[in-house]
Amino acid sequence: MKTMAVALSIVLLVLSVPIFMVFGLGSATAAIWGMSLPWSTLIQVSFGSMTKHVLIAVPLFIFAGMIMLRGGAAARLVHFATTLVGHWPGGLGIAMILAMGFFAAFCGSILAAITAVGTIMIPQMVDQGYPKPFVIVLAASAAFLEALIPPSNAAILFSALTDVPVSRTFAAGFIPGFVLIILLGIVVTWRCRHLKNPVKATLSERMTALWVAIPALFTPVIILGGIYAGLLTPSESAAAAGVWAILIGQLIYRELTFRDIVLALHETARITAVIFAIIAMATFLSVVLTYSQAPQAIITYFTEMGGTPLMFWFSVAVVCLILGTFVEIVPVFYLTVPIFAALAVAAGQNILHLYVVFVAFAGIGMITPPVCVGIYTAAGVAKESPEKAFREVPLFVGVGIVFGLIMIAFPQAATWLPGLLR
Repeated sequence: MKTMAVALSIVLLVLSVPIFMVFGLGSATAAIWGMSLPWSTLIQVSFGSMTKHVLIAVPLFIFAGMIMLRGGAAARLVHFATTLVGHWPGGLGIAMILAMGFFAAFCGSILAAITAVGTIMIPQMVDQGYPKPFVIVLAASAAFLEALIPPSNAAILFSALTDVPVSRTFAAGFIPGFVLIILLGIVVTWRCRHLKNPVKATLSERMTALWVAIPALFTPVIILGGIYAGLLTPSESAAAAGVWAILIGQLIYRELTFRDIVLALHETARITAVIFAIIAMATFLSVVLTYSQAPQAIITYFTEMGGTPLMFWFSVAVVCLILGTFVEIVPVFYLTVPIFAALAVAAGQNILHLYVVFVAFAGIGMITPPVCVGIYTAAGVAKESPEKAFREVPLFVGVGIVFGLIMIAFPQAATWLPGLLR
């Protein structure tokens, strides 16, 4: 029966059935008919996984990002980044990366970041002669900063799975996020060095852009300041960010309407439903793994064969690369993090180091076919066929692999800042 459940999951995945249905049907088949577990057990565990307090922050951060997008904050951030570096070689590409980094500091959705920044930057870059396929893949790759720079939904989900405090997981992504910004900036500068750049902004124009962007730039101060000062929980800081986003959108930028708020709520509900459906069904798989004691068997096998830390990190990289190519990052988390976290402890590795390395390699799937949801979203914004962008994918996959290897080689990038919080 377990073999049939695995075969059913593979068939459903090949048929492009939504991933939450793959998890649900395959795992439920193994649990109910293969292990004789009652439905009530699956439902209770699934309900418990979705009602963890830390997960309340997920829809709240998404809502804050959607309000920032519709209330004019995203446009101010993009303009500020452009005035800073737009005149550099490949400056508009670097401005997109910086704008994605800014937006990541208060948005909980990678796809929202692509839509918000890409809608403004992609047409501008194409008009300046940047190849549209390159711009599409760059937008998808730069949006991945949201998974590292806090607040991050990836960090929240990781903390929910490992019981690591969210504040420490947030801190672990700071330095790796800046490293990724530098790597992407180097690639853009080299690739686009011959393109014509906009006229350098004057000091007055830069100061004006900064002044206008200050309300938006203050949002991360509210979020992270409240968390690290011990004044707010992650969920409370996310709620405060949403309220602040509404205030600046209506009272300062005066672009946010009641209809925009309704649309932001609708989009938040849609994205949240997708995430929580995956969480609920992926929990079925965790029940199967728990009752079959598969994680314990894997840990025992790893330790008995004398597994080294290098072997452990190689396994993480390969598994995440393969799964990330076919499955989105959220189900990859729920599929493998519980096992890898236990292995990391057995191998004497830091859990926060695992978070950064895991995100680095699993995130490459954002730009690799056939799933590549990042490219499909950016291509939709650019009104271009995604297939035309695929030829640019190997370059950015290479950047992702280099970034992942750097994170493996230098664990201090993930552990130094959280260590200061103790």
